[in-house]
Amino acid sequence: MYLVAVDSGKCESCEECVNVCPQGVFRMVDSKSDPYQTSECVFCESCIGVCPSEAIKITEM
Repeated sequence: MYLVAVDSGKCESCEECVNVCPQGVFRMVDSKSDPYQTSECVFCESCIGVCPSEAIKITEM
């Protein structure tokens, strides 16, 4: 299982993580990325690769 965190101060509201995640981990809330389905993360790192502000961190629990 992985912990997915988004630094809302760095998030640029581009929605790239929402669009690229094959597991549907992210949604947008108040124009910021929200990793609300972290239990679905398979650590493919697609979201990290597309985030222009490096706001996403994934750690193994």
